Amino acid sequence: MTGQDWIEKDFYAALGVPKDADDAAIKKAYRKLARTWHPDQNPGDEKAESRFKEIGEAYAVLSDSEQRQQYDAIRAMAGGGARFSAGGPGGGAGGFEDVFGGMFGGAGGTGGSRVRYSSGGAGGPGGAAGFEDILAGMFGGGGGPAGFGARQGGPRPQAGADIHAGTTLPFRQAVTGSTVTLGVEGRNVTTRIPPGVRDGQKIRLRGKGRPGTAGGPPGDLVVTVHVTPHPVFTIDGTNLRMVAPVTFAEAALGGTIEVPTLDGATVRLKVPAGTPSGRTLRVKGRGVPAAKGTGDLLVTVQVAVPQKLSKAAREAVETFAAETDGTDVRGDLLRQAAE
Repeated sequence: MTGQDWIEKDFYAALGVPKDADDAAIKKAYRKLARTWHPDQNPGDEKAESRFKEIGEAYAVLSDSEQRQQYDAIRAMAGGGARFSAGGPGGGAGGFEDVFGGMFGGAGGTGGSRVRYSSGGAGGPGGAAGFEDILAGMFGGGGGPAGFGARQGGPRPQAGADIHAGTTLPFRQAVTGSTVTLGVEGRNVTTRIPPGVRDGQKIRLRGKGRPGTAGGPPGDLVVTVHVTPHPVFTIDGTNLRMVAPVTFAEAALGGTIEVPTLDGATVRLKVPAGTPSGRTLRVKGRGVPAAKGTGDLLVTVQVAVPQKLSKAAREAVETFAAETDGTDVRGDLLRQAAE
């Protein structure tokens, strides 16, 4: 960050705090904004990445009492953020030279000798000191690439990096929730995985990543959860789903069937007469336990077609076909396809 950045950028506005905000308010504002604009929360969003960088720059200065004092002084001299420019002749308000000319012995009146300050580095024409070198000298900082924006006596606070890890849960533990311990870079981190976690879901543990430097906040630990598939059940939010085969007679005439639940028991489910294959029926309270109540078991009916028929069964089906001859079950399909 250059010295000109300190003049042009309003760090208080970047964090949304007043100029008299205390350290606690600045830290609270930074954490809230950092969570909102963190690149992990906004993948591929260049605007979010730029905003996150702006927030970090503002916090690095305002969280350090010495840098904040210097920043406030520079902004006050610059009139709150306008770029310094050379003052023209006449009775108008003095420019950059007028402010610093008086401080360093230069004459400020009309026709007087003005001291000019370049915004270039120390290696500029004639070896003249640059704008940042002068300000650094005023506030006790040395010259160099970082200018007076660098933290005096040490590095600028930096947030710690995020760490990514993974864990695999059996299906039943994914439904009920589980406590897992992860080995992360030589240390153990224990966390609670909530009930109903989906395969591939990421869980962010705030402050469990790598430590920050120079007083910066720690990063996060991002855990990707893998769930072992179950042969019958799948997770859908707070609900469990399954497919239950039924006979043609059960679907056509209706009936009551037994279906399994995840806890090893069974429940009786009424299949209404005329239930088509693919219809989903609901068993309340047999899903995933959650804070707002346990979800449901969603049972999708699938009509099973026998691969082989006995002679009597075939004759019965043929009789049924004859009785229903003329019924066009694909009429709507053909009509909709023609639209």
